[in-house]
Amino acid sequence: MWKSYSVVLVVVVAVEYCCALYSKTSDVVELTAANFQDKVVNSDEPWLVEFYAPWCGHCKSLVPEWNKAATALKGIVNVGAVDMTAHQAVGQPYNVRGFPTIKVFGANKKKPTDYQAARTADAITAEALKAATQIVQERLGGKKSGGGGSKSSGGSGGGGQKKGSGKDVVELTDANFDELVLGSEDHWLVEFFAPWCGHCKNLAPEWESAATELKGKVKLGALDSTVHTIVAGKYGIRGYPTIKYFAHGKKNGEAEDFTGGRTSGDIVNWAMDKFAETMPPPELLEITSQEVMDKATANPLCVISVLPDILDTGAAGRNKYLDILKDVADQYKKKGWGWVWTSPGQQTALEDSLGMGGFGYPALAIVNVRKQKFSIFKGSFDRDGIYDFLRSISMGRGSTDSLRKLADIKTREPWDGKDGELPEEEDIDLSDFDMDDEGKDEL
Repeated sequence: MWKSYSVVLVVVVAVEYCCALYSKTSDVVELTAANFQDKVVNSDEPWLVEFYAPWCGHCKSLVPEWNKAATALKGIVNVGAVDMTAHQAVGQPYNVRGFPTIKVFGANKKKPTDYQAARTADAITAEALKAATQIVQERLGGKKSGGGGSKSSGGSGGGGQKKGSGKDVVELTDANFDELVLGSEDHWLVEFFAPWCGHCKNLAPEWESAATELKGKVKLGALDSTVHTIVAGKYGIRGYPTIKYFAHGKKNGEAEDFTGGRTSGDIVNWAMDKFAETMPPPELLEITSQEVMDKATANPLCVISVLPDILDTGAAGRNKYLDILKDVADQYKKKGWGWVWTSPGQQTALEDSLGMGGFGYPALAIVNVRKQKFSIFKGSFDRDGIYDFLRSISMGRGSTDSLRKLADIKTREPWDGKDGELPEEEDIDLSDFDMDDEGKDEL
């Protein structure tokens, strides 16, 4: 019985040892549920905290860089680590979902910021020193740091303003700029700012709002030019704020000056114009299934066309109409609308629900399924006519009708791209006709 118990003890110790990523001699502080509040949240010192899982490959790869940064920052900024498999409660208030997650606990310990720079010792130390610098600046200004501070550390964009909704603004540094901006396939608008600049502070909420609205299309970043002088010098930054546009794939560092206004709407419109230049035209889909229709109507607006029967126009005539629609769709591609078409008799219920069935082809309607509104185009079916109609609708000037329900779609075979064929006429046998009464002309 005693031997069995001894074996169990040895196994437990071995498991605990193998799960530890940081040794007792490391300068990385082991943080737990028992000491986190006192060491981090209630302290006046800045902290960089890694939330990790021992089994995580990325966490294991980070260990040497995290150790190196902890040693370099010793006595300046504290570097800690939390094993989330043992102390899950520590990470819960900070919405830790993946590993490793790194948080910067700066001037306002109650609102740590996400670390978004590269996972190298150089980048980590640069971010830590920035957090420390902000605390010093706030103390010089008479503001108390620690748990009750008024600002979160590492604020992105707009001269170090509180992040708030600015979580979508990416904080850029000398260490991560090339990797995140120049090395990515994303489009970027980058603000070069100075923390003391009044215009930068005024821009902050507009920049943050635009970053959220442009998410998934154009990334917005901010670089403190007073700290990260290498990148600022490379682009000849002389005044603040200076905004540069980096199109996707510009690995050579080529940038374009931002020439738009300073409101959120101005920034979004300018960015979307640039984004649209590189976008492929939207796909014009034939309505062959409910799935196609659902995909198209999931967009803010959906343009639905009913083209003439193939027997009336032939393949050449139909392709002419399709080319018109594709051309207009390309002009409106930054709107993110859906574009679909069908031919008479293929989706009669859909035509009826939009009040354009039975005659007058080609026909076109624009639909907002979410608001249950639609509008019928009544002009000449050409590029200019359709463009002007859609422009009026998008600006809220056109008249609309209420849509009770968009009809269900029948599954159809797609058009094969060929001319239509008339049905074969049946041969009529005339042998049964009585030809004797040739003199009579009545029925």
